[in-house]
Amino acid sequence: MSLVEIRGLSKVFQKGGETVKPLEDVDLDIERGEFVSLMGPSGTGKSTLLNLVAGIDRPSAGSIRVGETEVTKLSRAKLADWRAGHLGYIFQTHNLIPVLTAYENIELPLFLLPLSRTERQKRVNIALDAVGLVDRAYHYPRQLSGGQEQRVGIARAIVANPQVIVADEPTGSLDADTGSQIRSLLCQLNEELGMTLLLVTHDREVASLAGRQLRLDHGKIVEASRVRVANSTVGG
Repeated sequence: MSLVEIRGLSKVFQKGGETVKPLEDVDLDIERGEFVSLMGPSGTGKSTLLNLVAGIDRPSAGSIRVGETEVTKLSRAKLADWRAGHLGYIFQTHNLIPVLTAYENIELPLFLLPLSRTERQKRVNIALDAVGLVDRAYHYPRQLSGGQEQRVGIARAIVANPQVIVADEPTGSLDADTGSQIRSLLCQLNEELGMTLLLVTHDREVASLAGRQLRLDHGKIVEASRVRVANSTVGG
């Protein structure tokens, strides 16, 4: 059974009196440990798909199952609990809270889980080590470079050891050198930690890192190429 199973997914909304259908009857399976990239023109629903998988938005039709949970059937309250323990979201602009240190930003989602202070500390330290920021744990966002801030955002996304990580243009606001570092880190998360990644990007170089490359075309997903599937089953 696939880790992520999407069936008949559609999203329809009104914009200026016009009916917009960014997603129409989409089917998609993602295996545990896969790294999948999704490309396509701006405004074609790539971010919409991520938000639906994350339970941030509701589909007009269809279903999404992640692991044993049918996400589309959860109430809003239960969705928040499910996201905290099962899904990590990497944003383009990292969305850190400026008055919290790197450590505190990473720890924040763990307060939604039934964990002791000791267990939270252990998980944050593991996440900091994974992104190479142990020495920046008590720095505030204003004291970090753009790349370091994005690393904190990635650590926050992986700290709960989620079943799946979704990433929306994670290198889009970074310079070339910093973007290269983040690309390497994403590959490390997948190859060494076995984490399942669904990544939206406009960058062909970023997309080419994925084992499976998809495109969104007229509301449908088409497979561009398949390279590999990660062997590890660790991470969720």
